[in-house]
Amino acid sequence: MLEKNAGILLVEDDRVDVMTVQRALKKINVSNPLYVARTAVDALAMLRGDSVPAISPPPALILLDLNLPKMSGIEFLKELRADRRLSPLSVIVLTSSDEPRDRAAAFQYDVEDYIIKPQSFHEFTEAMATVLACWPPCSLQVGVRTSGSVLRHRRA
Repeated sequence: MLEKNAGILLVEDDRVDVMTVQRALKKINVSNPLYVARTAVDALAMLRGDSVPAISPPPALILLDLNLPKMSGIEFLKELRADRRLSPLSVIVLTSSDEPRDRAAAFQYDVEDYIIKPQSFHEFTEAMATVLACWPPCSLQVGVRTSGSVLRHRRA
């Protein structure tokens, strides 16, 4: 079970999606610290402490978009898994890509889950609540239950 102060790193370049994640977490009463990196390069710097202070303790969960500037989400996963210090970190892909090749590539780098971003805020909030309530290593303080109707792609 995650402690209440366990951090979440959101790697997302779209400001609207960042605000949507922030609003969804607030709505489901998740009070864990949320760190935001606009690029995968920035995320690696935040994790490693390269030119910025490292996130300490390391985040318990990384929410990763795949379509990022400078370095794609898949390239980020490759770098993350190649770094012995960072490779144990848990990653959930949160993306608009429903491409089977993107999903396969993400699972090649041992992501915990692959979630396609829902279109409505209500569905997005349900998706966040489901992930944070049902994902065993990530039992954050979630204040609502969902219908469970969220489309999810879990690794086998």
